[in-house]
Amino acid sequence: MGGGISEWPEDERPREKMAKMGAVNLTNAELLALIIRTGDTASRKSAIDLGRDVISHFGDNLRELGSATISEITAIKGMGPAKATGIKAAFALASRFQARKLENLDRFTSPRQVFDYFHHEFRDSRKEYFLVLLLDGKNRIIRRVQISEGSLNQSIVHPREVFSPAVKESAAAVILIHNHPTGDPAPSQEDISVTRRLKEAGEIMGIRVLDHIIIGEDEFMSFVEKGLL
Repeated sequence: MGGGISEWPEDERPREKMAKMGAVNLTNAELLALIIRTGDTASRKSAIDLGRDVISHFGDNLRELGSATISEITAIKGMGPAKATGIKAAFALASRFQARKLENLDRFTSPRQVFDYFHHEFRDSRKEYFLVLLLDGKNRIIRRVQISEGSLNQSIVHPREVFSPAVKESAAAVILIHNHPTGDPAPSQEDISVTRRLKEAGEIMGIRVLDHIIIGEDEFMSFVEKGLL
């Protein structure tokens, strides 16, 4: 049964089931079937069959599926690039819905607020990202800037890269943010060294480094709260 959803028996159509009973009553496989839309002709599997295969492959762990690469999804028999990118797009949209867009002149008043905002964005990331929040004289957000992608070290997180946009935007202060893909927010010696270097550079330039917050899976570490800044 590799045809489209409209060709299935009515009691097997997740679209009709969702319209009648709501999304909460659909299984993960049925929700995936709505995204996948069509089955696989070669294996004669329906979209629900493929949805079940995907769920089974990732151990019914949606977090694992959400962080999977397109190549990892297409490794499942019957899942081509179009189906895989559709799944990735659905997870990306859900992530954007969870994380409210930072607005100009918003203000974070605690490290917890920073974590609550950013952990949805980074909790499933397999790469390390380093960001800087540029703040005005009242600690209101001017904008965010991504400085690097990859393991944190002094060569890629250079004071020039951090403070150049701060100077351009006339920022009075910055908050440093990066994630640990391992899920453990404990700072490495390199994290501490980079932070100290940036703090010293900021003091010379008259731009305060208010905090450095490391985002883990379900927890965070604030350099200020730990007395490291």
